[in-house]
Parts: sequence; structure tokens; C-alpha cells
Amino acid sequence: MPTPTEPVAFPFSDPAGLDVEPELGRLRAGAGLCPVQLPYGGPGYLAVRHQDVKTLLSDRRFSRAASVGPDEPRLLPIVQRANLLIASDGPVHDRLRRLLAAAFTVRGVERLRPRAREIISDLLDTVGKQDGPADLMELFALPVPILMICELLGVPEPDRARFRALAESFLAAKLHQLTAEQIGAAGQELRRYLTDLVAGRHDEPSDDLLGSLVAEGDLSDEELVGIAVTILIAGHEVLADQLANFTYFLLTHPGHHRQLLDDPELIPAAVEEMLRYTPLGVSTGSPRRATEDVELGGTLVRSGEYVLPVMTAANRDDTVFAAADVVDFERPHNQHLGFGFGVHRCLGSALARLELQEAMQALLSRFPGLRLAVPPEELTWCTGGLVRGPHTLPVTWDA
Repeated sequence: MPTPTEPVAFPFSDPAGLDVEPELGRLRAGAGLCPVQLPYGGPGYLAVRHQDVKTLLSDRRFSRAASVGPDEPRLLPIVQRANLLIASDGPVHDRLRRLLAAAFTVRGVERLRPRAREIISDLLDTVGKQDGPADLMELFALPVPILMICELLGVPEPDRARFRALAESFLAAKLHQLTAEQIGAAGQELRRYLTDLVAGRHDEPSDDLLGSLVAEGDLSDEELVGIAVTILIAGHEVLADQLANFTYFLLTHPGHHRQLLDDPELIPAAVEEMLRYTPLGVSTGSPRRATEDVELGGTLVRSGEYVLPVMTAANRDDTVFAAADVVDFERPHNQHLGFGFGVHRCLGSALARLELQEAMQALLSRFPGLRLAVPPEELTWCTGGLVRGPHTLPVTWDA
């Protein structure tokens, strides 16, 4: 596929399952950036090569904050708020990230590992009690991250069912499953709950994340609610789909499944390789807007133009990864961009790794005979949103 000279409609196709759009590989082998027109907002370019994506994500001449608005090239109709951590940069972003950094270090999240194991074990108990095939999406993949977010934010036990329902309604809206009116209602109700949660921390101090941030006194209540929403978006939908996608990959690749059953010590490296190989986004990451003329990947990007990073394509770049289209659980020096790169690299990557490792370890240990309860081609997939995963994941297992 030669690099187009005029914007072409993007996404190029609706890939099935965990397939990657073949056009991305052909573009990666071509020259320059690809001009595209997304369903909403103005035109932009795609960055698909590993080095181009790294440069885009780390060069401060490409602004995340400047790309927020109705003309932003994007997949969804929702216009992102400019005050979110993921939609700011410069001193504003640096300040927010600095205040949150301590809670998301490897050492900081390790204190959550024992609780993660309890949550995962309890959920697998429920899976094991099912009479007939169990939907691993509903019973395991979705609740693991939302319950961990409840632990992190300090959502009280009696409120957790309500919080999960609010969160899933809000995130379903982001996958075109609700109307514009329902999107607004879900978001408003969730923000009201989080506003009340933050207000409660002023009256009753706590040692959870929100309580610690309130005690520091450096953030407004509006900023605290924005941070909670950001954690919810980044830590729930994304992790739920990755848990389901990783499980689907193993159950449709028996050799790799057997490899981890025989050698569980490989699970941390396997998580990294599946983060590289498994497409998280349906198409692309958040756009960046050039604040001055910049040459990127052989293309002159003019000031005010947008570039969108495609991490899925970058993670299959065979100039960086040997046999990039092959899954290798013993791959050395895995430089994947599954958590992004640069100043906006996922702040919760250590917590995400913890959840994925513990979930895979427990699932394989508890159900070594796990298998899909339906043929893979009968599964339906969430498409058209920012992340990709199966609607349901029915499984069964040998006693």
C-alpha cells in the first residue's frame, strides 16, 4: 500500500478478533506519515513506525492539550475535557503527575498485591460454582479492575455495586452502546458520586489515594474528580479487555497455553509479550497537535496539524522486534509501547502489570483445563471504540 497523498478514511477496516489491519503493515514499510480523515473532527496523520511513535509521544512540540476540542481527529463523538491528566501537558501535566507518582511506583502498588490476590481468588470461586459454561468477561475480566480501582480510590464496600454499575454505564457509552443523552446522564451521575466521595475525605481522612491527595491539599476538588475519572477510564475498560484478550489468545493458541502451564515462571515475560502483540486499541491512540513545523518520519507536519500514534503498528515493527508477527514468551529486551512512551506513559503501568500477572497466574493455576465453550468464530467483539475486546467470553473446563 503506497502512502496516500490525500486523507483517506480511517479506520481502514473492521478487523475481526485480535487481527491487525493489514494496511498498517504496508504503511509501515512505505515512506512518510499517512494522511487520514477520522469519523469525527478534522484530518490528521498516522504514525505507524516504532521510532516515529516514540518521537511523537516524547517531543513536546507535539501537544496533547492543544489537541482537545471539537476539531480534534477522533474515533468517538465525545470531546475530551482539557483538564484531565491524559489531556494536558507542560507545567499542568507535570504538576498532576508529580502528585500522583508516589502512589503508582512499583513499590507503591506492591502493597495492593495481597488484596489483588484475594479479589481474584474470590472471583474465580464464583466462576468455579457456575453450572455450565461461565462468561469470563462478566464474572472475571470486568470485575477485577473495577474492584482494584475501588481499593485504590477507597470506595466503601456498600457502594461498590453501585459504583461498578455507574462505571460500566459510563464506559459502555464510550463504545457507542448508549445515546448522547445517556452518555451525558451516565457521566453526570458518576461525577456526582465521585464529588461526594472527595467531599467525604475532607470530613473523614483516609489512607487511600483520594484521602492522601486531599490531605496534601495541592489539588482542587474538581481536579481530584478529574483524576478519579482518568483512573477509571485508563484502569477499568483497558484492563478488562486485556484480561479477556490475553485469555482468548491463550485458549486459541494451545502451544503457548501449554508453555505457561508447564512453566508459570514465564508469566511476567508472557504478559509483556502479549502487551506487545495483542492490539489494545481498535485503531489509534490520542492525537497530538504540532505547535510548530516539525519533520516526523520524513513528513513535514505543519504547525496546527494533528498526528495520531498507532501503537499496535509500532509494536509489530520488524526493525525493532525480530519475527514481530510471532509471539515469543522468551523475547529479550521487549521494548513494546503497550503503555505508551514519554511524559504521557501510562502512570498506572505497574498496577496494570500486577493485575495482569496475578490474574493470569491464578486463572491458569485454578483452571488448567480451561477452554472456550463456543467456537472462536462465534464470539462477537466490541468495535468502533477506543479499545477492543469480546462482548462475552464463555468458557468451560475439565474437572
